[in-house]
Amino acid sequence: MRITISGSPGSGTTSLGKALAEKYNLRYLSAGEVFRSLAKEHGMDLASFGKLAEENPEIDLKIDARQKEIGEASDDIILEGRLAGWMVENADLKLLLYASAGCRSERIAERENVSPKEAYQQTIAREASEKVRYMEYYEIDIFDISPYDLIINSETFRQEEVVVLAEAAIAVTSKKLKEE
Repeated sequence: MRITISGSPGSGTTSLGKALAEKYNLRYLSAGEVFRSLAKEHGMDLASFGKLAEENPEIDLKIDARQKEIGEASDDIILEGRLAGWMVENADLKLLLYASAGCRSERIAERENVSPKEAYQQTIAREASEKVRYMEYYEIDIFDISPYDLIINSETFRQEEVVVLAEAAIAVTSKKLKEE
């Protein structure tokens, strides 16, 4: 099965992707981890690296093309990334996680060991940067939910509950695929 998981930074996409990959023994590929590692390699925080990506489209285009290529050619994979649901058109299940900017900023502050205020400012700046870039590169509005099969509010539901909801969607999708 080919599953995509998308959502704004701090919405829980990485946690969900890793949990599902482990449970179902699926390969896991994260565009966000690639982006974070590139930011670290450049000695930059995510907001600053996002600005660099605005000036250097090759950064996003390379990450996105690789994810699309791997995703569309692979079975038994979970692709997690902001544009995964848009890029991997032949995915069997497309999940989107949602949480408010305040909730996501608190999670990011804890994860990145920065102040909540700093995390919030970086999160808002990163999202603004991504919105501009993805519209410019692909004519994708990152706030358009139309490609997704299921949207889960990860602020309302705890991490283990988000996993249970995703597992239910996987079970239904798996059954449909067997019937085809």
